[in-house]
Amino acid sequence: MTFTKTSQKFGQWADSRANTVFGLGFSSEQQLTKFAEKFQEVKEAARLARDRSQEKTETSSNHSQESGRETPCSTRASSVNGTDDEKASHGGPSDAQLKTENDKLKLALAQSSSNVKKWETELHSLRESNARLTSALQESAASIEHWKKQFSICKDENDQLRSKIDELEEQCNEIDKERERNAQLSRRLQELEAELQDKELEIEDLRKQGEIIPELMTECETVSEKLQAAEKRNKDLEEKVRALRTEVEESKHRQNNLKTELQTFLDVLDGKIDELHDFRQGLSKLGVDN
Repeated sequence: MTFTKTSQKFGQWADSRANTVFGLGFSSEQQLTKFAEKFQEVKEAARLARDRSQEKTETSSNHSQESGRETPCSTRASSVNGTDDEKASHGGPSDAQLKTENDKLKLALAQSSSNVKKWETELHSLRESNARLTSALQESAASIEHWKKQFSICKDENDQLRSKIDELEEQCNEIDKERERNAQLSRRLQELEAELQDKELEIEDLRKQGEIIPELMTECETVSEKLQAAEKRNKDLEEKVRALRTEVEESKHRQNNLKTELQTFLDVLDGKIDELHDFRQGLSKLGVDN
């Protein structure tokens, strides 16, 4: 099997004989590197154990062949030159060596079997961990998508609130302009009242002059006409004053309505800002958990 790093925190290995690919995720790159090194170490140890077992098998087979070839010679030698005790002395060491080699092979096979079982257990635990990590990653991705949608909705609402604030600021500017116009109208009203008083004084003076100087009757008629015109103008001015006062009252009423609407909007805006703050804290917490 060959282990390959596919990213900084994920690796996979393929078993060509089983036609299977395994993957495993890690919380840090250091753990991935440590696992890759341990994987390579175990792989090298398994290879060495396999090579040793093959060497031992070949050695045992060579010994058996050599003993098979040497047995007739020793038999002939014993039959010619020696006794049965000498033949036993020639065959004993090779059998003991073969038995020792067989014991070593059995021990290596037992160790290999225990290692295989251990690696299968570790592989099973790694598969379970990988499945849990995969499910957690999927849940995290779904949660991130949900929060992204919520963030987009809140962003749209925030844009709408900002446009509403701009509109209210424009309305406030219009209110300030109306206040300035009202102040101008008030000053104009005071000027008209002062002018009216002056005209009344002038009319009074003209009446006195008409009573005192009979010779000025013709002029008095002219003054009377002026007086009528002034009275008419006075009425017009009074109507204008009433209209201006009505307009001032309406302006004050609209100003109070705009203030109430602005206060309501500011309360709603504070609520939305608190929701955005909570949402940002949720996103930060989610990032830390991931």
